[in-house]
Amino acid sequence: MKNSTSESSTPSTLYDKIWEKHVVYDPDIDDSTQAKLIYVDRHLVHEVSSPQAFDGLWSAKRSVRRPDCTLATADHNVPTTPGRNSFKTEEYIKESASRAQYMALEKNVRRSRIPYFSLWDTRQGIVHVIGGEQGFILPGVVAVCGDSHTSTLGAFGALAFGIGTSEVEHVLATQTIRLRKSKSMRILVNGTLGLGVTSKDVILHIIRTIGTAGGTGYVIEYAGDVVRGLSMEARMTICNMSIESGARAGMVAPDETTFAYLKGRPMAPPSTNVPVAWDGEKDIWDEAVEYWKTLKSDEGAKFDKEVVIQAEDISPTVTWGTSPEDNVPITGCVPDPKAIQNQAKREGVEKALEYMGLVGSTRMEDIKIDKVFLGSCTNSRIEDLRIAANILASVGPEARVAEGVMAMVVPGSGVVKRQAEEEGLDVLFKRAGFDWREAGCSMCIGLNPDQLGSGERCASTSNRNFRDRQGTGGRTHLVSPAMAVAAALKGRLTDVRTLVKTEELKKSTTDAVKKAGSLPDLLFEEQVSVPDLPEPKESLKLDSSSGSEDAMAARRQSRRFTSVRGVAVPLRMENIDTDMLVPAPLLKGLTRTGLAKALFNRFRWDPVTKEETDFILNQKPWKEAKIVVSAGKNFGCGSSREHAVWALKDFGITCVIAPSYGDIFFNNCLQNGVLLVTLSESICETLANYAATGEEMEVDLEKQEIRCLRRRDLQDSDDSMVTPFNVDPVNRDRLLAGLDDIDMTLSVEKEVSKYEEKRRREWRWLELDNGLEKAKKKIITGKSMEW
Repeated sequence: MKNSTSESSTPSTLYDKIWEKHVVYDPDIDDSTQAKLIYVDRHLVHEVSSPQAFDGLWSAKRSVRRPDCTLATADHNVPTTPGRNSFKTEEYIKESASRAQYMALEKNVRRSRIPYFSLWDTRQGIVHVIGGEQGFILPGVVAVCGDSHTSTLGAFGALAFGIGTSEVEHVLATQTIRLRKSKSMRILVNGTLGLGVTSKDVILHIIRTIGTAGGTGYVIEYAGDVVRGLSMEARMTICNMSIESGARAGMVAPDETTFAYLKGRPMAPPSTNVPVAWDGEKDIWDEAVEYWKTLKSDEGAKFDKEVVIQAEDISPTVTWGTSPEDNVPITGCVPDPKAIQNQAKREGVEKALEYMGLVGSTRMEDIKIDKVFLGSCTNSRIEDLRIAANILASVGPEARVAEGVMAMVVPGSGVVKRQAEEEGLDVLFKRAGFDWREAGCSMCIGLNPDQLGSGERCASTSNRNFRDRQGTGGRTHLVSPAMAVAAALKGRLTDVRTLVKTEELKKSTTDAVKKAGSLPDLLFEEQVSVPDLPEPKESLKLDSSSGSEDAMAARRQSRRFTSVRGVAVPLRMENIDTDMLVPAPLLKGLTRTGLAKALFNRFRWDPVTKEETDFILNQKPWKEAKIVVSAGKNFGCGSSREHAVWALKDFGITCVIAPSYGDIFFNNCLQNGVLLVTLSESICETLANYAATGEEMEVDLEKQEIRCLRRRDLQDSDDSMVTPFNVDPVNRDRLLAGLDDIDMTLSVEKEVSKYEEKRRREWRWLELDNGLEKAKKKIITGKSMEW
């Protein structure tokens, strides 16, 4: 099993191989349409999507099954203000809701004994940065986190994806997840990248090619000459934005580049020339690599879809609208809506340009900017910072941020920050006028103080340019680190190739990769100063006073769906993302309730006056809506935040009808008793037209039909309408009964234990508790972390 390329003679994809090795228990082994119980090797936890998961865990009197397989840190809403070590928690995190989430995380990891990097630990950083940096993520593993950009870590040849909070709870309790196998897609990028073209430009070009819903239902494998020639950090950038095409995950087959990157990292399998040795296990690195080399798609393996991209077609790229697919080469122009024939597309472009404050046919290089953000899980690693700093060095000592522009650099982890300082990169940034800040998610999500003001325009190395993503009314243009520096120096979106000589531009990229050298000692460093944390107030305690049976019965009832009758609200927008459903600043609660006002918040209230707008959910009778009918596809795309589903339920909406959905959103709805009905675009349009009349609709799950209920005085034979729909039988039964996933999994706990026994025998390097007592003391434990 360890050394075979596949368990069957049929050629397998990389995704097939990882999937097959992780099926724990499969009573319907021949039914590929059903969800399987999949073992989770690595679990990352942060402060935003975990409080409610731990709350559910403690309420049910359950414990964390494998704390050694989980790693926690705070990153999303923490400040990045310089001088972190000189502050105490209550002084540094001034915003009360953010501080409450941080303190809840501290309490939960202490209670569960999950390894944890606090704000005062050098190794703290963005989850998707530290996971690879520490060697926590390895080839062939299944890795999850309550964050959609977990796909970043697929660059290691892992199946890595985001999950909702209910699934976070499931993984904590069982170390497994119930998952339906996705379809497979291979994207081949062949040829030679031009000067100034980076991995960020590659993935933006891919998303423009296949669209923001082009990957929905798929796991993507990136391959081809270009991908194979990229560094690990560049591969992480590409995999990071897989979710922006709707994909469940993105991955790259591991190779010598992967192995060289991982060797010697604290949580990777040790080898003989590494300062940490596992007693009697010095050969375990070679054993792991031997297995990892089998993790590649076999010749002749069949993919459900293949896309071929020519590298020569890719230029330095920048977005113009409110979706990552809204992008063009920097030498291009904003699209002219008048030239678009399709009415829905034309209206979508018009809305995006109105929000962005742009006019069709404007040259991209004529667009002035107010801020520059260099950071996020997409582009905040040491290589990204080196590329950006090398551009500044190439321009020379006179390089300065343009007057009126505020530019900031936010390293992805404390290790990246310290390493950059040791290399003198911070000096180049500060000399040019960039703010040099502490590690964190920062302006990418705007949950913290780093935000755009209304109308401010930003050149950002982050991953999403959704409306209001970086701050209410903020306008985001996604770019690469090199392009971000060019924009900062010129005060407008700028082609970096016009700023730096050809030979210098080429050198700046190659040097950033070649300079990797040995691993920084900081990876092994124990933090010395951790400020005392005040005890949480009584209101922050997450233990439930009710018994486990009562708690579980209540949760089962909340997950039941049989039918719903009421007014349906029609929405005629494509790609309604989770940021639109619940803006990021409203994610700071510790409970699943109280989110009714958060639903479509920035559509329903004027950001300045705070008064109600004329958005349809504020109008009668739709302010009492029980059902959503979306005529646009890809409803619920974007992040993994389960808050979007909680907001729908809190408003009173328990059913959504649409042509298609975001993968993670679909699972989150199933976990919370919200029925999703999938129908064709034409039928959804018909139902939306009916919903616009304000008449009631009934959705009956038992009979699997939608009934339009016109008043008798309006009804005749032509007006009555019954629309049948299909729902997966297993999902139907779960919703009707309100079944708890965790109960279902714990009923086969013996099968999980059997799998873990096999895992210890056959993949020894995955066991962080396998002969690692000395290593734990030396490289993992610190004053801010407990085991």
